[in-house]
Amino acid sequence: MLVLFETAAGYAVFKVLSEKKLKHSENLYLDFQNPESAAKIVKLKHFQKFKDMTDALAGATAAVEGKISKTLKKVLKKLGDVQEDLAVSDAKLGSLIKDKFQFSCVSNSAIQELMRCIRSQMESLIVGLPDRELSAMSLALLDDLDKELNNYIMRAREWYGWHFPELTKIVTDNFAFARTVIAIGDKVNAAKCDLSKILPEEVEQEVKDAAEISMGTEISEDDIMNIKFLCEQSKHDTPKYGLIYHASLVGQTTAKNKGKLSRMLAAKAALAIRVDALGEGTDCELGEEHKAKLMMRMQQLEDKSARRISGTGKMQAKWERYENKSQVFTYNTAADSTLPSVSKKRKLVDGAEERPSKLLKIEPVDGAGDASAVEPAKKKKKKHQEEDADHIPDLNASQTSSDATGEKKKKKKKKKHAEDTDD
Repeated sequence: MLVLFETAAGYAVFKVLSEKKLKHSENLYLDFQNPESAAKIVKLKHFQKFKDMTDALAGATAAVEGKISKTLKKVLKKLGDVQEDLAVSDAKLGSLIKDKFQFSCVSNSAIQELMRCIRSQMESLIVGLPDRELSAMSLALLDDLDKELNNYIMRAREWYGWHFPELTKIVTDNFAFARTVIAIGDKVNAAKCDLSKILPEEVEQEVKDAAEISMGTEISEDDIMNIKFLCEQSKHDTPKYGLIYHASLVGQTTAKNKGKLSRMLAAKAALAIRVDALGEGTDCELGEEHKAKLMMRMQQLEDKSARRISGTGKMQAKWERYENKSQVFTYNTAADSTLPSVSKKRKLVDGAEERPSKLLKIEPVDGAGDASAVEPAKKKKKKHQEEDADHIPDLNASQTSSDATGEKKKKKKKKKHAEDTDD
């Protein structure tokens, strides 16, 4: 097996001398602890150096874009017709090499472990590399490691400071602080913990005294489990910008639709996990159906945006007044009663006939028939009352005579009232 190894100085091709070691990749680092043992596992076959910084930048850019650079093509052409497998770190790059040069490429977890082991002994394995270039690479690596370690130790001091804030001022060395935190754990155990191998005797006693009077918060086992769970959740970013957002399926769509597709992918993944955990079958039929649905939905989203850009899609509906579509109960006029109504004018006439007048007194009239049947009017009759009275049928002779006498009395009283007012 051949190994394609990329460095900052160029491309190297190694020959694997013992392929049996790759089957136990967990313990592969033991064979790369020194240059002598590493030389028994791999051997340098060819090294193609970059001409200048421009050539190195072109190679890095091509690797990011999933292309094969000119320098890498020269390396692969020099290999010729090789019947052995070619181990690569990037699976996409392996597929491109397989299509163009007909090499059988391999990329798995064992190959990744082999790459890390080769990088640890790169200075001894790659011959002819100038010390100046190696020193530049070492300085860059040292700078990156320094930033990462500083970030981690600052987080450890901040978070453990909630439980044991006095320890930050007592132990100033970062490495000693990390070892002390691992040894103590809960500050209650500080009195029983032996820190002689980590701290001096005076500092150890100061740490134990500070733990007894510490003002930090107490932490129970349940709190530790909850904190651990939250830390495992926050190890990566949220799903929109984490593993799901950067999945290959989501990366196929446009930037505008990545958020929608990542949420749909998360929902389908949750359903598939439930089926795997609670279902009885072991097939992957549900996952394939979900993938087909996601591909169909992605195509619909892209076609929709394309129609809008080209102007061939349907016109958008005009903005209209919002109307709630919920059921509205209205008053049913069909259920009303249909009893005949009496006019207001008629009621006034009837009331005038029924109520006796306060101004008039009923006096018996001689020879006028039955006086009890006479009922004087309450008000002055109006024109429309007179018209209605014309249609009323005539009463008997005795009633007409009594009405006539009653009208005469009205006139006499009115005349008397007028004379009194004149006087």
